[in-house]
Amino acid sequence: KWKISPMDIESRARWTDYSRAKDQMFLHTDLPNSPWWVIEADDKRRARLNCIAHLLDQIPYSRTEIPEITLPPLQPDQGYVRPAMDTQRIVGDQFSKPKDP
Repeated sequence: KWKISPMDIESRARWTDYSRAKDQMFLHTDLPNSPWWVIEADDKRRARLNCIAHLLDQIPYSRTEIPEITLPPLQPDQGYVRPAMDTQRIVGDQFSKPKDP
């Protein structure tokens, strides 16, 4: 849903000035060790997902070998009952592989 303000209308009259200022800023501040990245943002959800994916791609990642270890048993629950999951804010798992039926 679009929310148009009077400033949005005014900014259209200054679009070229804003674009020129942004392009000059990029020209002088877009450096190899501190780059600017442009995100197409006509669709906010897609823009946010693309931004997150891009940020993750910037982090070097390599798998590490995990040594096999034997863990000690968990501490006995001593009657402790954990809170129900529906009382907590749980981040949805979007990326796990589906389990075989």
